[in-house]
Amino acid sequence: MGGHGHGHGDPYKVPDASIYKVENVPKLVEVREALARQGLKDPWLRNEVWRYDAKQFGTHATRLRGFMLRGFVWGLGLTAITVACEAALGGDDHHGHGEHGGH
Repeated sequence: MGGHGHGHGDPYKVPDASIYKVENVPKLVEVREALARQGLKDPWLRNEVWRYDAKQFGTHATRLRGFMLRGFVWGLGLTAITVACEAALGGDDHHGHGEHGGH
């Protein structure tokens, strides 16, 4: 029941930790230097490098744009369908308010 070359391998490949270097991330270099000025060191700083990898996770702006526009196309399409259905079925726009409406 193994893979035997039929595409049943691991669904992911864990990257080697050595690809994550603090030197490649200017913001983290600043943090490391600020800590060093105070005589401190963060041994776990390398664990944050992946968050700043623009190739894999995009920039802050691209992530924000993706979040904001994620359902825009579906929403716009459903809005157009709703407006078209109301126009075709002759939806009543008065809702019982105004001079002719009674409460």
